[in-house]
Amino acid sequence: MLIDTHCHLDASEFDADRDEIALKAISTGVSQIVIPAVAKSNFDAVMHICQQHSHCAYALGIHPMFVDNAQFEDLETLKQYVHQNSPVAIGEIGLDFFVTKLNVNLQTHFYTEQLKIAREYDLPVILHVRSAVDDILKYLRRHKVVGGIAHAFNGSFQQAEQLISLGFKLGFGGAMTYTRAKHIRALATQLPLEAIVLETDSPDIPPEWLGSKGRNTPLELPKIAQVLADLRGINVAQVVDITSANALKVLPKLADLCTRPKALL
Repeated sequence: MLIDTHCHLDASEFDADRDEIALKAISTGVSQIVIPAVAKSNFDAVMHICQQHSHCAYALGIHPMFVDNAQFEDLETLKQYVHQNSPVAIGEIGLDFFVTKLNVNLQTHFYTEQLKIAREYDLPVILHVRSAVDDILKYLRRHKVVGGIAHAFNGSFQQAEQLISLGFKLGFGGAMTYTRAKHIRALATQLPLEAIVLETDSPDIPPEWLGSKGRNTPLELPKIAQVLADLRGINVAQVVDITSANALKVLPKLADLCTRPKALL
């Protein structure tokens, strides 16, 4: 049982074959897919996909790269959606200082307010972290949540250990498959396997075999799992079992959702 803990199946790149990809994922061994929202405008879209495909589960949140186009009232809308529905996490939220630091205060406001919502509803968070791990950690210590996933982790070993100590798993996907990505591959090899979950970030971060301009999909997850197994020198079945157990532990609603009727998702 493979779990893709981060996949934007609602993206326009999947408009032509979204249902086909979702169904093919099951036949390739991907039993569950987590679809995080990135803005108020796609809350309904990710929920609709999960109503159509019972192996998909949604998270709701406002992405740091979308806060410039967000309204403060969107945070109240998010809270209403969380109260009325059953997301597996608050996400995708976080900080991105790689793209810009001109809106640090705005990013920080949306990030911390969403941490408060996660805490109020006892939900884990799915974090977007680029060039901002120390700031992410600072606010996690101030607004303690039950844990979550640091998506596409690329920080230091020390930062990884701090996130793990706060109840987080670390997401690894396509970037790990590039032979030149020595730091990411070292993290994936040396961190405890019990701290790792797998993801694709589809349609982004395609693995090496697709090329930098290829469209990533959940169908690539089995080969990504094999790369992790090869890096660690273990059987891929062990990677599949442990990373899936990690995902279910950090996203406890995921196990419940997969057994419910579609109408309740």
